[in-house]
Amino acid sequence: MKFTASLALAALAAFSIGAEAKELRVSHQWSEADVRHKVAQIVADEVAAADVGLEITIFPSQSLFKAREQYKPLSRGQVDMTVFPLSYAGGLRNAYNLTLMPGLVKNHDHAARLNESAFMEEIEKIMAEDDVMVLVHGYLAGGFAGKDKCLTAPEDVAGLQMRAAGKAFEQMLAGAGASIASMASSELYNAMQTGVLDAANTSSSSFVSYRIYEQVACYTPAGDFALWFMYQPMLMNKSVFEGLTEEQQQALLDAAAKAEAYYLEEAKKQDGNSRDVFAENGVEIADMTQEEFDAWRALAKETSYKAFLEGSPDGQRLLDLALSVE
Repeated sequence: MKFTASLALAALAAFSIGAEAKELRVSHQWSEADVRHKVAQIVADEVAAADVGLEITIFPSQSLFKAREQYKPLSRGQVDMTVFPLSYAGGLRNAYNLTLMPGLVKNHDHAARLNESAFMEEIEKIMAEDDVMVLVHGYLAGGFAGKDKCLTAPEDVAGLQMRAAGKAFEQMLAGAGASIASMASSELYNAMQTGVLDAANTSSSSFVSYRIYEQVACYTPAGDFALWFMYQPMLMNKSVFEGLTEEQQQALLDAAAKAEAYYLEEAKKQDGNSRDVFAENGVEIADMTQEEFDAWRALAKETSYKAFLEGSPDGQRLLDLALSVE
């Protein structure tokens, strides 16, 4: 009987500890194999290991909220955290459109410097107005693929039917003389196979996962220079964070630092992996030069940047802050 009573007491104690643990819920749109899920998982695992009475539960694959509809629930405290492409909320906050803008980020190391810049401080101030804060910074990159030729400079896309990832990129490519066909990355393969598309712009991981190397002659991966960078941080409701104990907050920040370092390295690996996969499948690899990058940025200033600045009183200041990061 004594042994049974001891077990019961131990079980009750364990239950009490578990009951005291605060649960935080994370929502995102990706599968559990995706790097963005793994970033959230690192945070959850590290916080669990810290044993500070916090339990983080991740809801992947749009199981709580649709892909583009997660910012408002986060702001309202309906979910505690999300891994989210910030430009998805560009309709709510125009400044967020700068986080998917051609030519603002050159490469991953430049992206890391941008994350620590006065520009990002301003973006975070805007988030704070919505009761949102950044837990883990992260950018993912992408490139271009041409069905019949290489695409590295603006003149290369003239007359082509193209798909671009993001409105700002559509504006820039149209300015270079391309015709735009809007579709999801999952539709690229069929569109190229049937002749609907001549070329496409998307993320490095999507180029590989959708096997676009089977349909193109040339690939321009993200390397020393790339046009397409999308800011996809792990965000947290600010009031929820501030309501935690100091010990819990520190555990979250420590976990976030580890996740952020992983995110940066994995983002670089995805670009390198896409280069290798395309080359192994006989696709020509064409790297963008500094001069070509500068030509694209000059075109973006006359198209994408100009459109962004229309009706945006504070837009020029934010754009200048972004462009000032070397």
